[in-house]
Amino acid sequence: MLTDYHLHLRPDDLEATAAEHFTGANVERYLDAARTAGVTELGVSEHIHRFRDALAIWRHPFWEENAVDDLAAYCEFVRTTPLRLGIEADYLPGLEDRIGALIDAHQFDYVIGSVHFLGDLAVDHEGFDVWRGDGDPDRIWGRYFETVGAAARSGLFDILAHPDLVKVWGAGRPAPTGDLRIHYEPLVEAVAETGVAVEVSTAGLRKPVGELYPASTLAEMLVEAGAAFSLSSDAHVPEHVGYEYGAAVETMRSWGIEDVAVFERRRRRMEPLG
Repeated sequence: MLTDYHLHLRPDDLEATAAEHFTGANVERYLDAARTAGVTELGVSEHIHRFRDALAIWRHPFWEENAVDDLAAYCEFVRTTPLRLGIEADYLPGLEDRIGALIDAHQFDYVIGSVHFLGDLAVDHEGFDVWRGDGDPDRIWGRYFETVGAAARSGLFDILAHPDLVKVWGAGRPAPTGDLRIHYEPLVEAVAETGVAVEVSTAGLRKPVGELYPASTLAEMLVEAGAAFSLSSDAHVPEHVGYEYGAAVETMRSWGIEDVAVFERRRRRMEPLG
C-alpha cells in the first residue's frame, strides 16, 4: 500500500481561501493525482493555525494572521469526501492541555504533530527566522530535536511530521560540524518509548536541502529503535501528491522499512509498503 496523509487542499498563502479549495472539484483533482501516482489511501491534514479555533492555544502573530477558518466546518466537509480526516498540529511546549482539548473536540482519523517554532521563532519561515542573531547550529539543532522528542512523549500525536525539518534550508543555514547522531538521540529515544509513527516525507526533495525527511542516518537509528513509519508528500497542490514516491520507497526499503502505517479513527494498523 502507498499512502499520502500529509497534504493540504490549498497553498499556504492567505489568498488561498477555504471557499475556493474545500470543494468537491478540488478533492477530485487530488484523487486523480493519487490514482496516477499509485496512492491507494489519501488523507488531508490542514495546518491547525489556519483555523480561528487555534487562537485558543496560541496567539502568535503568524497564527493571528492565518486563523481565518472554522475547524468544525473543515471536518464536516472532509467527512463528505473519500479522504481520511487529519490535522497538522504544531507542538508547543507548555500548551499540551490546550492542544489536546482542541484535538479531542473532533473525530480525526489521525493527528500529525510538527515542530516549526522554537519559542516565537521558526526553523522554516524567513519572517520569523530562528537563525537570526547568533544562529548557533548546535544550540538550534539541540533545541529542535529535544522539542520533537517532547512532542513524541506528549501523547497528542499519531505521526511526527518531517522529523528533521531543522535542515530545510540546506547550505543556506549553518549545520553542526560534529556527529549529528548526538542531536538525533532525544527524538529516537522518545519514539522508542512511545511508539508514535514517524513520517517519511518527500517534501524535502522540493526544498533547498534536496533530500528526504528523515536523513538516512536518522532513519537508520529509528529503524534500529523499532519505529513505525508513515509515507507522505506534504503536497499543497495536486501535482505534488505522491511526489517522487518511487525513489522514496526504494530508499525506505534500503533502510529496512517494509511496512507503512495506516490510520482510521486514530487506530493504527501496518500494511506492506507498496
